[in-house]
Amino acid sequence: MISFMIHVVVSLFAVSNPLGNVPLFLTLTEGYTDQERSQTAKKAIVVSFIILIAFLLAGRLIFKLFGIDIHALRIAGGIFIFGIAYNLLNAKESHVQNPHVDEKAESKEKADISVTPLAIPIIAGPGSIATVMSLTPGNEATLDMLTILIGVVIVLAMTYYAFHYSSFIMRKMGKTEMNVVTRLMGLILAVVAVEMIGSGIKGMFPMLVS
Repeated sequence: MISFMIHVVVSLFAVSNPLGNVPLFLTLTEGYTDQERSQTAKKAIVVSFIILIAFLLAGRLIFKLFGIDIHALRIAGGIFIFGIAYNLLNAKESHVQNPHVDEKAESKEKADISVTPLAIPIIAGPGSIATVMSLTPGNEATLDMLTILIGVVIVLAMTYYAFHYSSFIMRKMGKTEMNVVTRLMGLILAVVAVEMIGSGIKGMFPMLVS
């Protein structure tokens, strides 16, 4: 259980990249007071939790409705996440996990940015959703589901504190340090993606590894 918990936390932390998103959070909340930033981050975390847990709990139902095999999802999710990892390794923003330029400009004009683009797609984006669903056990094991839920809570708590102390973090870490963190997250995420793909292939084609 402990090893699986670590795997869940590392996977979600790498794909959501809270530290790497600190500059983006500060840009989107430019002109906010510290209290307003904290409230915005808190609401974004709550919305992200609801989204991720909904996919965690409804994952099996979605599989059945669309006839999706869990192993096929792991392969597709692994390929998808590897694309994000590739961008992170090159210290580039992933357009899947981060809003486009026009979305950033539009968000500045809105009074509330906690749902879009903070919760979706920055925190609970397609990468995080794919990771949660790929980690979901095929037999809906209660202990594994609980472990994933706890892992989601841990990563979201870390994300909240990263945003809450975003000004302090940016004062202590320059662009070079941020790029190092981003590349490290990309490396970890690439390993997670390869593991997902390997697990999916093993499940779909057991004769290849027998």
